[in-house]
Amino acid sequence: MNPNEQDSAPDPSAEQQDTENLLQAEIETLRNELDQLRASVLLERADLENQRKRVARDVEQARRFANERLLGDLLPVFDSLDAGLAAAGEGASPLKDGLELTLKQLMKVTGDNGLSVLDPAGEAFNPEHHQAISQADAPGAAPGSVVQVFQKGYLLNGRLLRPALVVVARHD
Repeated sequence: MNPNEQDSAPDPSAEQQDTENLLQAEIETLRNELDQLRASVLLERADLENQRKRVARDVEQARRFANERLLGDLLPVFDSLDAGLAAAGEGASPLKDGLELTLKQLMKVTGDNGLSVLDPAGEAFNPEHHQAISQADAPGAAPGSVVQVFQKGYLLNGRLLRPALVVVARHD
């Protein structure tokens, strides 16, 4: 064998080394792709979980406030019953007793559906729940407190449905 032929013949260990290097590079590439796919799957799972929570929250909100229109339409009925009771006077009468019973039953049904009354007489004025229609001098009342309620307000599951119309004590 000619010594020149040995130099020109491919070295089997160098060829094997090149193959191993290519395989290692391919393995590294595949590992990187796998890591990217895992990260992508985790992001998709997180997005799906966030969407599920958002839908559940929206369904709960819709359920809590589904009766908002109906209960809002009943507010003039409450106002009429309150006016009827005020007109009935202080003495006992069958008419007054009937109005009180009707109002009590109506309040029970609407209360079971999340409606609550804002009757802030004597409380501090709260602009989030009360609408001041005027101020008045009120001896003995704290400045900024509600001295008269013209129209009760209502909350539906903690959210304002209608503000109370009030007169506020003037600051000295």
